[in-house]
Amino acid sequence: MEQQKDKVLVKESIEENVTYLKQELGVGKSFDIIHLDVEYAERKMAMFLVDGLVKDDLLHLLMKFLAKVKKEELEKNTLKKLLRTYIPYIEISTTDDLTEIVSGVLSGPTALIIDGIDEAILIDARTYPVRGPEEPDTERVVRGSRDGFVETIVFNTALTRRRVRDRSLRMKFMQVGRRSKTDVVLCYVEDIADPETVSKLEDIISSIDTDGLPMADKTIEEYISGSYWNPFPVVRFTERPDTAATHLFEGHVIIFVDGSPSAMITPVTYWHHLQHSEEYRNNPISGAYLRFVRYLAVIASIFLLPLWYLFVMDPHLLPEALKFIGPNESGNIPLLIQFLLIEVGLDMLRMAAIHTPTSLATALGLVAALMIGQVAVEVGLFTNEVILYFSVAAIGTFATPSYELGLANRLVRIGLLLLTATFHAPGYIIGIALFIIFLSRMQSFGVPYLWPFIPFNIRAMRDVLIRAPIPLKNRRPRILNPRDPDR
Repeated sequence: MEQQKDKVLVKESIEENVTYLKQELGVGKSFDIIHLDVEYAERKMAMFLVDGLVKDDLLHLLMKFLAKVKKEELEKNTLKKLLRTYIPYIEISTTDDLTEIVSGVLSGPTALIIDGIDEAILIDARTYPVRGPEEPDTERVVRGSRDGFVETIVFNTALTRRRVRDRSLRMKFMQVGRRSKTDVVLCYVEDIADPETVSKLEDIISSIDTDGLPMADKTIEEYISGSYWNPFPVVRFTERPDTAATHLFEGHVIIFVDGSPSAMITPVTYWHHLQHSEEYRNNPISGAYLRFVRYLAVIASIFLLPLWYLFVMDPHLLPEALKFIGPNESGNIPLLIQFLLIEVGLDMLRMAAIHTPTSLATALGLVAALMIGQVAVEVGLFTNEVILYFSVAAIGTFATPSYELGLANRLVRIGLLLLTATFHAPGYIIGIALFIIFLSRMQSFGVPYLWPFIPFNIRAMRDVLIRAPIPLKNRRPRILNPRDPDR
């Protein structure tokens, strides 16, 4: 559990309060920590704020209001009059804890200390540098909304509430990190979500004991997943507000972390990572076709390359009509080494593409396709069939909607290749069996990872395989234990 500093009470003497705050905030040591000594209504006051995190025009307007206050107007009930009359602002609060003031100022609000008053006023006139809510690169759709989450948590919760105007939508605020004090919000529809799931997530997040969250939601995910070395994601990341809203209506819980443009959806199954909003932006028949093609691509990305390698090693397993499968030339390098080289080469290309400026991306593609791919085949480093089948597997990986699941499936493909190379047909079969058993034993916050395939539920499995029309989806997923099972 995060350790809190002992409470330090606000004194009536403004000098004592200012001395403490200047020391704790590092006034004079950090250029962006601003301390202003002001006097309104013949009463000493002090303001503490962080430059760049406050709205200058709004704070200037509030100071103009305070400058017009007369001494006799603050002789009685000073604090109450300031709050209700002379500081006309919405987000305003008081505290008698100096440690809370320090945390507040570093988060963005402005602290107002008043001589003779044993409480301070926190004015939440903060603002953050932020980009516009643009469409996410990894979740583009042909037709649909173009807004996406940004790095500011308040914007993300607002984008979600815009689509979920339910009176029972809850946004539970927490702070994680002894030093970073990162804002985290647990979002759910109280009338739908399972209270046990909400309580479990809240307990896990509140018990995180670390200095900070440098990687935002990814750091949170590693704490709540429970299995550090499992490559398969137990939460789904999304940057689309409509996707988040859809899962809220099903009974899922969303986790927002300040500083991240992604929201985490919990709990999820393997099949949640294979769904895409594009399927629901088309009519049911077209959406079902797109889902079917996506499933084929994902299956091919895992099993096709090891299966082709098995047929190359054991051609007697092929029927007569498929005898053409297999390389015409064996090549100068063993096939397994070719597979591993091209796997590593593709990851190197992917990383190079990430770090390459957009203006040079075309040149990088030409280098990869012509100077590396074509020349590597001509000199005998790779065979044409290896390039062909690996290209199909790579397309399937890129067609996987979840980036995290695509990486996990790639590791499974490499494992299947090694097992097939070592034990031939038994290795391929055993590898698939281990893969299914491993997934069937996984859980995401109590939800079986392969549900509704294991344990089997025919109604839910139908919705997984076929993009059903929305009017026919009148029940929420039973496995989520929704409080309101009917849509």
